[in-house]
Amino acid sequence: MAREPAGRFCWLDLAATDAPRAIEFYAGLFGWNAREQRANGGTFVRLAHGGRDVGSLYPMSESALAKGARSHWTPYVRVPDAKEACERARRLGGSVAVEPFEVDGMARIALVVDPIGAPFGLWEDLR
Repeated sequence: MAREPAGRFCWLDLAATDAPRAIEFYAGLFGWNAREQRANGGTFVRLAHGGRDVGSLYPMSESALAKGARSHWTPYVRVPDAKEACERARRLGGSVAVEPFEVDGMARIALVVDPIGAPFGLWEDLR
């Protein structure tokens, strides 16, 4: 993954109701390559284009599907400290949907919702 400076979008996640179909679609549309990677006791699919990582894809959980959740993208913005960024987001009227957690030495991520209801991710690089 190219290292974007703090405050810029740096990663995309696709939560997919049909991961194989999504992989096939984006490979055909953009030429993205997909490879499975282990993380946090499970796996996800890393998406790349021209040798550069662009994001990841993971199948949605059965519980999310049962609740009627739909496939969706989550963009991530690089921050120097995910915990501090979550605290600042709360002070500014946002909320934290998922507190910061580490993804196997790659990053510390969190999910935040802005004051008008738009969700996005925070990405603190750990490498």
